[in-house]
Amino acid sequence: MNCVIDVGGGLRGIYAAGVFDTCMEQNVQFDTCFGISAGSANAVSYMAGQKGRNYKFYTEYAFRKQYMSLGNLVKSGSYLDLDYIYGTLSNSGGEYPLDYRAMKASGKQLYVVATNAFSGRPVYFTLDDMSQDDYGPIKASSCVPVIDKPYLVDDVPYFDGGLSDPIPIRKALADGYDKIVLILTRPVDGYRKPDTDIALARLLLLSYPNAARALARRAGYYNRSLEMAKRYERQGRVLIVAPEDIGKMKTLTKDVDALHMMYEEGLKDGEKIRSFLES
Repeated sequence: MNCVIDVGGGLRGIYAAGVFDTCMEQNVQFDTCFGISAGSANAVSYMAGQKGRNYKFYTEYAFRKQYMSLGNLVKSGSYLDLDYIYGTLSNSGGEYPLDYRAMKASGKQLYVVATNAFSGRPVYFTLDDMSQDDYGPIKASSCVPVIDKPYLVDDVPYFDGGLSDPIPIRKALADGYDKIVLILTRPVDGYRKPDTDIALARLLLLSYPNAARALARRAGYYNRSLEMAKRYERQGRVLIVAPEDIGKMKTLTKDVDALHMMYEEGLKDGEKIRSFLES
């Protein structure tokens, strides 16, 4: 039994989109997909067999003001319009619909990681929590704190899954997966620094104190989880797929050339996966 974990990372997620496109090209099959934030969007397109779909989102749609802009922030209180991204564009009547039927028929399991804004704890949504044109868990998982209001699913507010479980390697190991492919969107030795998270957590503390504490601890949890993944990689149970260099790419950096280069690197690095799963 194998699984893939896509940790997301905003627009840097185009690297993982490239990895998944190579997996589709080579008919690489994962039993289960774990997706965090943008990683959940990558995962569902892979499950639906829609090669190239995410590339268009990263390199074209992301540059639209409806997708993310200060205008959105002023108008609605959220910089990223998650309903536009995973609703207007992705629904059956949208510009590039997610093939929901193909995703459901894939036979693959899905875990979309989000953070309960009240408790600060991770929640692992599954396909059972979604339906045609109702992709609330993906929106919840992609809800960046401070620049976005929490996203409601069944009247419960959620933030980005990266706050509470940025690399769900412990869950994957506990669930008994023999082979785990971990896709990062920063170099394998690119450990997180806590400074920015701590500063943002202060802004969140009054409204959602537990989520703020999770955010303040995120860097440490990410780094410890990465170390765990490296230990299991040495044992042959985990394969870490990561870009060598991300340049000046940050979570929401809009740079078409840099995005395309990261995508191309993901395409190339995705070629490592088949032999790992078959070994």
